[in-house]
Parts: sequence; structure tokens; C-alpha cells
Amino acid sequence: MKVGMCMFLWTTHVTSRHQALLKDIKATGFDGVEIPIFEGDEKHYAQLGETLDRIGLERTAVSAMGDPGMNLISPDAATRRAGIDYMKWAIDCTAALGADRLSGPLHSTLGLFSGSGPTAAERKRSISSQRAIGDHAGKRNVTIGLEALNRFECYFVNTMDDLCAHIDEIDRPHVKAMYDTFHANIEETDPTGAFTRNLRNIVHVHISENDRGVPGRGNIPWTETFAAIRGSGYDGWLTIEAFGRALKDLAAATKVWRDFSESPEAVYREGYRHIRNRWEQTGPTFSRQSLGGASADRQENSDAHR
Repeated sequence: MKVGMCMFLWTTHVTSRHQALLKDIKATGFDGVEIPIFEGDEKHYAQLGETLDRIGLERTAVSAMGDPGMNLISPDAATRRAGIDYMKWAIDCTAALGADRLSGPLHSTLGLFSGSGPTAAERKRSISSQRAIGDHAGKRNVTIGLEALNRFECYFVNTMDDLCAHIDEIDRPHVKAMYDTFHANIEETDPTGAFTRNLRNIVHVHISENDRGVPGRGNIPWTETFAAIRGSGYDGWLTIEAFGRALKDLAAATKVWRDFSESPEAVYREGYRHIRNRWEQTGPTFSRQSLGGASADRQENSDAHR
């Protein structure tokens, strides 16, 4: 298992000015960082990859599409083509960075709603778009981790079952799924079951608290969550995703209207300890009863606020 930190907490464009922060993330114990890809070119990301190599951080990538002019499920062919071109660019930058996966809600336009649920025609257009994207991703040795978002941020895929059924239809080895604890907490009646049922497609995991703040301080059922993840045999990235108000556009997109922690340092330092401690607690000899099941979560969350 590898522990990562998404740079969304600070920026959507990581540059040399973030070196001190990256070094502290490494010193905290993280194996790597998740790099946002929204602007720049392959040269920039190749140079950033070299910087991360010197620091000793591995990396994954994350992106999203907020422009309706790039909607991958649009009835307009030119709009879909623009979205496919954007994804090819993001994949090329991911490869230049030295990352092997690019995750996010890369199936439709973030925050764009039709007023109804997804249609059969939209699903058909998505399959075509994602197959073109997946073929390019395969050429660059990059795997796409599509993300199911809650109903307040998108309408196309809200649950892991719907997402993974769609991925099965896409049928491309480089188009898979990401599991996010924040979204699962909102949309899934059984968040851990949603993970284990769909493990066949999951290539990345976001560890995100119910309020987008410090992991371990909220009401996500962490005991069951980590038991399900480790018990499944998943041994990939567990990446903290948290948000703040520093970036106005990103804060607006993620509906962040207040601070969720006393400092960014609290998020990644306490969040790192939370992941490592939980992973150790749910080792091979773990049993739900030995930790008191969900009561252990409630006790930890209560203690964190004392």
C-alpha cells in the first residue's frame, strides 16, 4: 500500500514554488503526491517529474473537465471531440510526469446538469468517447480511474455499481475506476460493499472525510472502510483528498464555503497518521469485534474533538 497526498489542497498547478511543501510532505512519510493537470505542457510535467524524483516522491495525476464545450457525453460530435482531445493532452502530460494513472470525474462535465438522469443515448456516447480515450491511454501506459461523484456535482454516474457496470461496457483495460470515501458516504447505502463488489475495476482510492477536512475527524466509518480495503487484497494508492478556500474557483466547484481544519499541515500530517494507524490496525489478524466495530470509529472521532 502507498500513501499519497493530493495537491488540490493548495493548487491546481504545481510548480517549483511548491518544492518546500513537497519536501515536507515527503518528510511526513508520504510515498507520493497526486498532481493536478489542468494547464501547462509535457515539458513542464517532465521537469516536475524530475523534481519529484530528486525529492523521492512517486506520483499519480488528477484532472476534471468543467467546460461544457468539452462534454464527453454531449450530443454534439465536435464537443465530444474537444473532450477527447483534452483527455489525450492530459494523458500525455501524465506520462511525461512519470505517473501511470490519471483519475477524476473524467466522464462528463463537472457541475453540468440536464435536469434528468443519464439517458441510454448519453451512455452510448460515453462508451464511444471512453474507448477512444482508453486506446490512447494504453499507448502511453496510463490507466484512467473514472470517479463516481455525488448527485450534487454530477448526474451521469453517482454510485460505484453504476460506474463499474459502465466501465464493463466500455471494455478497455486502461479505463477503470476510482473509489472515493467522500462520495461513497453520500450516495452508497453500503459504502464498503460498494468497494468490495466493484474491486475488479478499482485502481485508485481517495481517502476523504465527510466534510472534506482532516481524515479521521469526521463520520466516515473508517474501521469498516479500512477493513474492506485491506481485506480485499487491494494494495495500491490511498491518497488523501481535502479542500480549502485558498483557490476560489476550486472552492466554488467543490462547494467549500468554510475552513475545515486549522491548517493544511493538520490535514496531511494527521491524515497520514490516520491512514498508517488504521492500516496497521486492520492487519491480517484484524476482526471487527476486536476493535469494537463501528464504535471504534465513533470513539476516535469523539476523541479527536476533545
